[in-house]
Amino acid sequence: MPPPPDWWSLTSEEVLQELRARPAGLTAKEAEERLERYGENVLREEARETRFQVFLRQFKSILIAILVIAAVVSFLVGEPQDAAAILIIVVLNALLGYTQEWQAGEAIEALKKMLVQRAVVIRDGEQQEIDAAGVVPGDIVLLEMGERVPADLAIVEATSLQVDEAPLTGESAPVDKAPGRLPPGTGLAERSNMTFAGTTVVNGRGQGVVVATGMETEFGKIAGLSQLVTAEATPLSRQMDVLGRDIGFIALGIAALAVVVGLLQQRGLLEMFLVGVSLAVAVIPEGLPAVVTLTLAIGIKTMMQKNCLIRRLPASETLGAVSVICTDKTGTLTRNEMAVVRVKTPGAEVAVTGTGYAPEGVFLLDGRAIDPGDYPGLRQFLRAVLLCNHATIAHDGVGGWRIFGTPTEGALVVAAAKAGLSRDDAPAAVDEFSFDSTRKRMTIIYREDDGDVAYVKGAPEVLLARSSGVLVDGSVVALTDDLRETIREEIAGYASGGLRVLGAAYRPLPAGLPRTADAVEEDLIFLGFAGILDPPRPEAAEAIRLCRSAGIDVIMITGDNPLTAYAIAEDLGLPSEGALTGTDLEALTDDELEERLRVTKVLSRVTAAHKLRVIDILSRKRAVIAMTGDGVNDAPALKKASIGIAMGIKGTDVAKESSDMVLVDDNFASIVAGVEEGRREYDNIARFTRYLLSSNVGEIVAIVGGLLLGLPLILIPVQILWINLITDGLTALALGLEPAEKDVMQQRPRDPGEPILTRAAFTIILALGALLGLLTLYVFSGLYHIDLDRARTMAFTGLIVFELYNVLNFRSFRFPLHRIGFFSNPALLYAILGSLALQVLVVYVPVFQDFLGTAPLTLADWGLLALLGLPVLLAGEVYKILRSRGGNPRVLPTR
Repeated sequence: MPPPPDWWSLTSEEVLQELRARPAGLTAKEAEERLERYGENVLREEARETRFQVFLRQFKSILIAILVIAAVVSFLVGEPQDAAAILIIVVLNALLGYTQEWQAGEAIEALKKMLVQRAVVIRDGEQQEIDAAGVVPGDIVLLEMGERVPADLAIVEATSLQVDEAPLTGESAPVDKAPGRLPPGTGLAERSNMTFAGTTVVNGRGQGVVVATGMETEFGKIAGLSQLVTAEATPLSRQMDVLGRDIGFIALGIAALAVVVGLLQQRGLLEMFLVGVSLAVAVIPEGLPAVVTLTLAIGIKTMMQKNCLIRRLPASETLGAVSVICTDKTGTLTRNEMAVVRVKTPGAEVAVTGTGYAPEGVFLLDGRAIDPGDYPGLRQFLRAVLLCNHATIAHDGVGGWRIFGTPTEGALVVAAAKAGLSRDDAPAAVDEFSFDSTRKRMTIIYREDDGDVAYVKGAPEVLLARSSGVLVDGSVVALTDDLRETIREEIAGYASGGLRVLGAAYRPLPAGLPRTADAVEEDLIFLGFAGILDPPRPEAAEAIRLCRSAGIDVIMITGDNPLTAYAIAEDLGLPSEGALTGTDLEALTDDELEERLRVTKVLSRVTAAHKLRVIDILSRKRAVIAMTGDGVNDAPALKKASIGIAMGIKGTDVAKESSDMVLVDDNFASIVAGVEEGRREYDNIARFTRYLLSSNVGEIVAIVGGLLLGLPLILIPVQILWINLITDGLTALALGLEPAEKDVMQQRPRDPGEPILTRAAFTIILALGALLGLLTLYVFSGLYHIDLDRARTMAFTGLIVFELYNVLNFRSFRFPLHRIGFFSNPALLYAILGSLALQVLVVYVPVFQDFLGTAPLTLADWGLLALLGLPVLLAGEVYKILRSRGGNPRVLPTR
């Protein structure tokens, strides 16, 4: 098929001719042939992973691979119970990860809605309602208010037609549509003679001829682009793979070294092979993958309470690593509810309070509440915008209000309602001249007691040019050139402040005046103009302040007007040196744009390609980027970003499928709450990873130390597995529930390239691990020559007791226990008690004694172990005191 022409550069007649279509529509036979040729009008989605594929993906980890190898080796050397224990934990870990991810996918499916279900077309000269999947190029589609556009259309007829194109272009204001020819280079957002699949008619009606369907639509092209973008691996996934690789090498190295040393000591080969297996098992933290998965799963539940639906387990932690948030404006930073915030009449200027579409608020003059009825000019203005209007407001029955009509017209109706005005006592309307993009005004004529009156609403500069008088304090005065210029400057001031400006005028119509638009809309009496704004969410400013204190850069990326975007940024306290448009971006080199992004935080009129470029440039500095979006134009960037965040309310299905997280309430503040939770998750993962590794170091020191001293094997493999999987697992999981540190949102974002095992962490792991191992070695060496089973039980139990002291150290390495509160994590206390209870069972219950090779201990033995463990806790507390004197380099100075 040859490439399609630039449909917007053709007249509607030329489009019909090109498509071999006609106003009476296609015949049923033609439609059937074209459906066979072009295919169904549906988007090709990436196939959802099967349950089995999601399950298999849980095994794509180096650490998991090492555990499977350890299980195979254990089985081959005659330790089937060890192999079974390892495989059970691997499978349980996979099942848990699978369950969480599949449930997230099911939640996404529940959020999805069909973009278009039905469409009204003309076929065989008659209107027919058909499944939108059956729409084909050349079909004539009828458009009515409230309907979604089923395909890309060239406008053939239009009456007051306005379309919400935010899902495609990001433009928050409805776009006027009318037939006509446009220059070949006209951009997507300026193609006023076309409507696009996935957009919604918010006013008027019209007809269009289908020029593209399915994946050939603008919507489909961007959806296809998003499928070509490869999702980035999360920082945690990369770090855990590096950790797993390092642990694997260390395990092999230590095991091999031990075997060599033993053979040099003339020990038997089978004995040394058993020692080597024991050391390999000791090195590998078998419980780590399960604890990470459980912690992330618990975090996902917490995230959901914060309105963040996580689609992939590691994504919740990635959110905590974010250093740049690229956020949409409309509905995310703002309420997505247009509201009149100021009204300027020739006699007064008032501010209007209230939020949303609820008809509740007051009018303020110089900060003082007034009754609009006491100001004739203000009341007449509000009456005019109410009568020259088709929007209505209604209570939704559950505590909220909604509008029917365009958001701008709805805002004017709400403002009039705040003044106590309604259409209940309105006179009869007798004529109307609809709004279009050329006239930029609309008029409705009403029959009142003193004759017909025309009420006009539209662009204030257009109304001003057609006016001869103004209403001041209830009296009409002549509109002089000086006064006209003053009003123009006032209008410009509103526009430069980011307000959408709409004016109103009226005219009592003399008898015999021709009822044409040109005749009626002359010699008007100008009433004033309103400043309309999609107001910022009240919590957004605090969320941005919190981001700044946390060292997170916020960049507003929107398809909206740059003046509006910049004004919203100022209101929210987002500092920016001006605003960059998509055209500006194209004129800058990558290096120049990188430099501008340091100071300019507002990007407007941007395309999907622009967003991808911004992500690439920000990624140069290893930034972890969160990108929000709702439209299909956002999908490629959502997939490319470190974490893509789709809107749950106004987001398209394509955006949700391309994201890592769905924002259930579309609220920027929820992202920041998610960042705080993500930081807590990572801190806790680092805590229990280091804790588990310190425990493993203790096991290695004890085993290797015993080997060098010529002692029998201190711990057998099954005992090491018991420690790593059960007792350490319980306490590590409880560490995953540790509350966030009080200054977690005053710390700079962590470097995504920084390993979990930093130099400081490695040092403390070795120091405390060595202390655990030496204490265990001390206990064993004093008893093994008397009773080997009792000595091994004392070492086995002692190591667990020492680790239970040690876990308290890893709650924080900045604050001592009395600062963080001994009872602030009750789950950890329960885990410590539970671990002790399990060890009591192991020591005294015969079936466990047989399985784990233990012998009963006396009360004095337990008391000795409790006393020997105290230095472990003391060492950690001393370390915290010494370290706290140097401060925390990650905590940012107060801005």
